[in-house]
Amino acid sequence: MSGSPTGTDVSSSCRYAITVWFAALTFSTADAQPAATAAPPAQSARAAAPIDLTGWWVSVITEDWRWRMVTPVRGDFANIPLAPAAYAIGASWDPAKDEAAGEACKAYGAPAIMRRPGRLHITWADGDTLRIDTDEGTQTRLLHFASAPPASEQPSLQGWSSARWEPPMRGSAPPEPFSVGTQPRAGTQGRALEVTTSQLRPGYLRANGIPFSDQVELTEYFNTFREPSGTEWFVVTTVIRDPVYLVGPFVTTSNFKREPTGAKFRPVPCRVR
Repeated sequence: MSGSPTGTDVSSSCRYAITVWFAALTFSTADAQPAATAAPPAQSARAAAPIDLTGWWVSVITEDWRWRMVTPVRGDFANIPLAPAAYAIGASWDPAKDEAAGEACKAYGAPAIMRRPGRLHITWADGDTLRIDTDEGTQTRLLHFASAPPASEQPSLQGWSSARWEPPMRGSAPPEPFSVGTQPRAGTQGRALEVTTSQLRPGYLRANGIPFSDQVELTEYFNTFREPSGTEWFVVTTVIRDPVYLVGPFVTTSNFKREPTGAKFRPVPCRVR
């Protein structure tokens, strides 16, 4: 029939109408979107802290008394997965030589200091740096949340500690052999504070000359808990790996109880005997 639209004309008209409608809907939707807002500034580590580690703490020695409360005898290597190279160094340990060389603090480095009997004072040095002072050996550790070690950072007994508030744990499989501290674990709560320390110079794992090398890897997990009585504790799980002097991870847990004041905090110098 003359003047009647063909199927092609109808199809083209429909496509045109749909295109116009979709374009109008798109512009309308875009106009309705709220204006973008600037992201809030990142919280400092102090403001984001899920637990409070600040204050005065005393170590409570409930295990390994013979290695922690007194200087072990030379050659006592029990309970540490030592490589053959470490035995020779430990067997030749001479405290007099350490004293003469000004190396009395070799057993007070970051891999060993939390095992020393004594007291801690934990404070915030700034919003992103947690500071740990020890009375035993008069040592200071700085846990850095927001910065990497500068290129000029030199190895030291306390090294450079990078910290983070640990996110919730993931996974459910048990860790594989020798993977302690690296495998995710099941749960919804983090272990609160995770610290990794590098830039360490050689020192001792114990006061009787058991060595760690400058290739040592130190990872720590800090947990807090409160007894029904109100007594507060923190526990630090320490995982040490050293490809030079260890054949597997050396894992310890150390317990600290909160004290109300620093009246008993009395710094003393390092000692080798």
